[in-house]
Amino acid sequence: MLKVMIAPVTPFQQNCSIVWCDETMEGTAVDPGGDFDMLKQAIDQQGIKVTKVLLTHGHVDHASAAGTMAEHYGVKIEGPHEDDLFLIEGLPDSGRKYNFPVYKPFVPDRWLTHGETVSLGNVTFDVVHCPGHTPGHVVFVNKPSKVAFVGDVLFRGSIGRTDFPRGNHDQLLDSIRHRLWPFGDDITFVPGHGQTSTFGWERKTNPYVADLNFED
Repeated sequence: MLKVMIAPVTPFQQNCSIVWCDETMEGTAVDPGGDFDMLKQAIDQQGIKVTKVLLTHGHVDHASAAGTMAEHYGVKIEGPHEDDLFLIEGLPDSGRKYNFPVYKPFVPDRWLTHGETVSLGNVTFDVVHCPGHTPGHVVFVNKPSKVAFVGDVLFRGSIGRTDFPRGNHDQLLDSIRHRLWPFGDDITFVPGHGQTSTFGWERKTNPYVADLNFED
């Protein structure tokens, strides 16, 4: 059984998801963008054994503390897709720009590609490459629990920004509609910011990606 605790971090209030398998207590933090000491305390209180760190993409508020967390727990970083390497390499400069604490620089130990899986104990996630917000953005979907961690691809009533370097609006719309919607309307997703929602609700109401806006 998958367990999820959402912990907003950084001044950007980014939804870091602490996720674990309740049978083995193996877990991870999806997008530990900052506030490492707070995340560590929450992880320790739940008795979670961190076995990896997962990243959806390389923006500063999602990835900054990944290297520090991986070093602390002695684990590897998985994700995002390699097309976000330029963002990972730029994290120290981005951190200084936004006055983030100094965290350990890193390069992910495992780049992820579309169609792969990652596991935590007895829980398995499908890896979905969803470029558009960033070129290497990935989404993690656990089909049995009907939960997805979508980073900044999709929000309740909105979608990710595409005015950052190598963003692409049309590509983002295509990623959402052709790679996320097939998982089903009953998937609840945790976005990088704001409230959770479902794919079905967004297909009906989201002004950017609602079905009624498209002919196919």
